[in-house]
Amino acid sequence: MWKKKTENKDMYLKEENGVPYFVFRNLEDTKLVRHGFSTRMGGVSKEHLSELNLSFTRGDDPENVRENFRRIGQAIGFAPESLVLSQQTHTTNIRLVTEEDRGRGYTKPLNYTDVDGLITNVPGLVLATFYADCVPLFFVDPVRRAVGLSHSGWKGTVNRMGAVTIERMKEAFGTEPSHLKAAVGPSICQDCYEVSEDVALVFKKEFRAYADDQLLYRKPNGRYQLNLWRANEIVLLEAGVKRKNLAMTDICTCCNEEQMFSHRASHGQRGNLGAFLELIPEEQKR
Repeated sequence: MWKKKTENKDMYLKEENGVPYFVFRNLEDTKLVRHGFSTRMGGVSKEHLSELNLSFTRGDDPENVRENFRRIGQAIGFAPESLVLSQQTHTTNIRLVTEEDRGRGYTKPLNYTDVDGLITNVPGLVLATFYADCVPLFFVDPVRRAVGLSHSGWKGTVNRMGAVTIERMKEAFGTEPSHLKAAVGPSICQDCYEVSEDVALVFKKEFRAYADDQLLYRKPNGRYQLNLWRANEIVLLEAGVKRKNLAMTDICTCCNEEQMFSHRASHGQRGNLGAFLELIPEEQKR
């Protein structure tokens, strides 16, 4: 049974061939993209990486990881050979993905480092970013027919990764923020995310106008509980995304450690979840 923080209907769980994944209604409604956010269920990895680990760098058998990618690809409907993987280091660096990148990180080596966000207007390329508590950010521009997918941990969030992604999409494709359909995906909730005072002070400075308990509150032990969902919501709304076009998660990775990988809950002994976003080629649209 999933533990939910709210009862909003922005996101729901689908399952294909025994592989469950989350989708957002507002992104589906564009009929322009395939997308999904994986769980840890339905794969072949073992022990603390079980089952659907999507990382080649956490000690898993590479063949297990490849099979897991194949399974989530089959469930969502994309070809793993068309994946383009991020190389995340908690930056706000965004890569403009082109046809030359097809297969990067999966069928051929990455030729870039320090990339936490991917954008493209090439149909059939599958953007992929990875998580175990940090925040996935999805962007679909239905006017310019472009997409973006970004990884935003606390460092990315306080440096406004969502706004940086939107700005790069504007530069590359002429995206207007008010046209975007966006989503904040499954990640750690405020109740589970305790941070130290130095992190709290950085957020208080950056989000000065929102210094209330909904964003950040102090505990008797002197540490703080940080709401990354709310912080990213603020970032996206201030960057020009319309409230009606923004979907929010209600699933915490840490609260649901049996179904999701959580760095905090597992003390680092975990695999990776994946976020996937693809512009559907014209010939594949129904």
